[in-house]
Amino acid sequence: MPKSSVSPYQRVLLKISGEMLMEGQPFGVNALACQALAEAIKNFKTQGFEVGLVVGGGNIFRGVNLSAIGMQRSPADQMGMLATLINGIALQQALQSVGCTARVLSALECPRVAETYTWRAAMQYLAGGEVVIFVGGTGNPYFTTDTAAALRASEIQANILLKATKVDGIYNKDPVKHSDAVKYPTLTYSQMLAEKLEVMDATSVALCRSNAIPILVFNMHLLKAGKVAEVLANPQLGTLVSGN
Repeated sequence: MPKSSVSPYQRVLLKISGEMLMEGQPFGVNALACQALAEAIKNFKTQGFEVGLVVGGGNIFRGVNLSAIGMQRSPADQMGMLATLINGIALQQALQSVGCTARVLSALECPRVAETYTWRAAMQYLAGGEVVIFVGGTGNPYFTTDTAAALRASEIQANILLKATKVDGIYNKDPVKHSDAVKYPTLTYSQMLAEKLEVMDATSVALCRSNAIPILVFNMHLLKAGKVAEVLANPQLGTLVSGN
């Protein structure tokens, strides 16, 4: 597989929300949205990148919703982790339909549906040029899919963690609610933690800091438009978080 000449970031962990699969629906998976996302990921991979993917499950179920009305947190979170498994299979099928080989590795053991995650298998598939979709979160309650993304990025020795969001980077406050919100072109991990910027939870940021994995937060529309390589070449399109 040819190496990317566009970016120093060869192996990438891409974190996307389940909402990206809805495309206007109130919930669930939109087939056309899956197909468009698969085309964008295939385009990115064919530019010479190794791609790992962590997908959320908020389009189907959020564990925090039931825990707020009395359900115990552990089973509620497990239901949320199962939702990511549904999304991962949908994305795998969409990727394969556009000629891009993909594997689903699940932190929750569900062998009739998806291969159980092992580090060795993930490294083998990535080196072989396959997109690896990590589902089931970390396999444990009380951890977000952002933390799962940081964990998998650390394990596969990713060069960068990309997080696609609804806005074009990290702001000092919610730009959707505040017209005077200011965007940060760059941040350090320590700044992000100290200012309690809630784009990612503290555990995920601390894990990336411990393993010196930069985080690039950018607008999901650039992903849909097939411009991820452009974002990597020009991080000012989003916000780059690193130790510098």
